[in-house]
Amino acid sequence: MKLTFLIHCSDTSGIIHEVTAFLSNLDGNIVYLDQHVDKAAAVFFMRLECEFDTIQNLDRLTELFQASVANKYRMIWSVHPAAEIPRMGIFVSKYKHCLYDLLGRHQSGELRVDIPFILSNHPDLESIAKQFGIPFYHVPVDKNNKSQAESRQLEILKEHSVDFIVLARYMQIVSERLIDAYPNKIINIHHSFLPAFAGAKPYHAAFERGVKIIGATSHYVTEDLDEGPIIAQDVTPVSHIHSVTDFITKGRDLEKIVLSRAVQLHLQRKTMVYNNKTVIFS
Repeated sequence: MKLTFLIHCSDTSGIIHEVTAFLSNLDGNIVYLDQHVDKAAAVFFMRLECEFDTIQNLDRLTELFQASVANKYRMIWSVHPAAEIPRMGIFVSKYKHCLYDLLGRHQSGELRVDIPFILSNHPDLESIAKQFGIPFYHVPVDKNNKSQAESRQLEILKEHSVDFIVLARYMQIVSERLIDAYPNKIINIHHSFLPAFAGAKPYHAAFERGVKIIGATSHYVTEDLDEGPIIAQDVTPVSHIHSVTDFITKGRDLEKIVLSRAVQLHLQRKTMVYNNKTVIFS
């Protein structure tokens, strides 16, 4: 069995020694270890992968680690078996480029995840869900039914035991109810290099400003719109020879790449959120 440990706590000496000694005493073989210290906040972060030839009881291991190591350092930590395959719900509206990209990567085996459904506030992309053999839910949202729509979304998420949500250009503001139910588990793609040029027409604003790069940003969703912890970003150069249409085309290519990169990092347990920022392990 292979386990991934994610740990953060106040920085002090001896943490790595204690953790590795604990696992070694259980005949664990550590195959990966990376750590980071936020010196300004004096906070320690670690990601560790450990293999066991035999492990009788994961719950018992968890109890022992909590009692002998985690309590001592007041750790916030989690452990994840590599054999577990997370379940990812996809929310979309009418744009299809990010959806096609995620489904293509999933079908090719690049994204090791289950996709139990695709949910949309419009019926337009149901044919894509059928093409990939994935159930499709149409849950309309407007100012008069938002609460009922959110309740239905939560029902669907619970029914399918979803672990996290990807907003693949879902053009609705996610409610506090959904965020509270999935803290740091809702991944959004923003069609801009945040925090610049946020708004409804970022490419037009960037074009008017004469920028030399455009970008895309993927982040976890919080109640502060488009200000959640950033997971991945990328940029591409542009110049005066490019039109607004060129900006949009280049931007959509970036959106696909950045969103899939963020999803992959989340699936591989390589992200840790702290103080509205992320630590991204290699």
